[in-house]
Amino acid sequence: MQVETRVRAINCLHFINGQFVESQNKKTFDNINPATEEVLGTVAEGGKEEVDFAVRAARRALNGKWKNTSLVERSKILRRIGDLILERQEELAHLESLDTGKPFSLSNSVDVPRAAFNFHFFADYITSVSTDANMQDDIALHYTYRRPVGVVGIIKPWNLPLLLLTWKLAPCLAMGNTAVIKPAEWTPMTATVLMEICKEAGVPDGVVNLVHGFGPNSAGAAISEHPDVDAISFIGEPRTGTAIMKSAADSLKKLSFELGGKNPNIIFADADLDEVIETTIKSSFVNQGEVCLCGSRIYVERPVYEEFIERFTARVKTLKVGHPLKADTNVGALVSKEHYERVNSYVEIARNDGANILTGGKRPEGYEKGYYLEPTVITGLDRNSRCVREEIFGPVVTVMPFDMEEEVIMQANDTHYGLSATIWTNDLKRAHRVSHQIEAGIIWVNTWFLRDLRTPFGGMKHSGIGRTGGMHSIDFYSELSNITIKL
Repeated sequence: MQVETRVRAINCLHFINGQFVESQNKKTFDNINPATEEVLGTVAEGGKEEVDFAVRAARRALNGKWKNTSLVERSKILRRIGDLILERQEELAHLESLDTGKPFSLSNSVDVPRAAFNFHFFADYITSVSTDANMQDDIALHYTYRRPVGVVGIIKPWNLPLLLLTWKLAPCLAMGNTAVIKPAEWTPMTATVLMEICKEAGVPDGVVNLVHGFGPNSAGAAISEHPDVDAISFIGEPRTGTAIMKSAADSLKKLSFELGGKNPNIIFADADLDEVIETTIKSSFVNQGEVCLCGSRIYVERPVYEEFIERFTARVKTLKVGHPLKADTNVGALVSKEHYERVNSYVEIARNDGANILTGGKRPEGYEKGYYLEPTVITGLDRNSRCVREEIFGPVVTVMPFDMEEEVIMQANDTHYGLSATIWTNDLKRAHRVSHQIEAGIIWVNTWFLRDLRTPFGGMKHSGIGRTGGMHSIDFYSELSNITIKL
């Protein structure tokens, strides 16, 4: 199937010290279109040499012109980056959809506008950040001085490549740091274009650097091990986070991890089912379910369980699975062959566990090529099934009934993860009571994915370390010194 696009895919080079460069050994790898399995282009494959070159450039820039850039100047540069992202919105949205397999409508309406807003938000936010001052009687004045943390390694995921890169890079630059970025190898294109935008916006050479490549024994490991990288900001899955933590330990790097989730979606019988179903469609299958915040474990109070199952399954069957660039596509392709096979393996696990596959669980008709999977609804599993306990990260949800509030709280917390949860109820007291008992960093009541960038974002347990957003991001990307002046 051919779908015409007005934007040509790009070959991706490293961006180091303000220049696009090849790998020293000229090595490249193919960038595969997940919707067609065709080669989109080539990507420079970097490693230790390229990372070292980038870190040295970042260190020079940190101690050069960038060090003396005023807060107002940095704010203007960040705002200009956001403006340029919006000027190239359609191009970026097409490249994001080609790389990830997500619908163009999603890239164009959410990913790219939010990427621009991340820069606009921190451009404004840093101008209002203050520091503490304390007068100790007439003895001394104590005040805090905020300085950059230094050279920051940003290792970003493949599911929301541009959005999540900008979520990290914007506050990093806002606080005067420099960065060495490694995009996910499956989704290199929008990060490459963002480097062009940063240069055009006036970011000095060496402040932002991009090294393409892989993780273990490659560019990712080289960043986390490098002794002159001061902090690591990573979004990905817990096993990679563990590896980064171990490799970063020798140089005691500052760490910020946003990891996986196996998030409960708890639906009480008094909730408005019309609203519940429409929002749960999004929280289950947006971006092919490849969002760490998706509510993949759905718990429904028994009095409305059968009605929910019937209506929810019927609504899921209306979702259009198709090529990401087709206007009527609701669910696109999974990001890679490797990930497609992994998600399908969980569907097979469910079948072997005796589950009921109410809809989905197979490739849609007419799509022999590409990594497509129909949205899948599974019932009949107990809480010990791997499909209930492990992060699938695809268009697959399990639905289970519950009878008592205490029972669903116990099941919701029975996981190594603790990223997000959604609670549906019209009982205000219950909303507060249950929210306080759920072990998750983000808890939504009667909504999902509603964010205010000033609020803390992050997870508990295996879902992450630390928080980002507003002052939480400012704190991570800076170091505080207390200065005492004797009076």
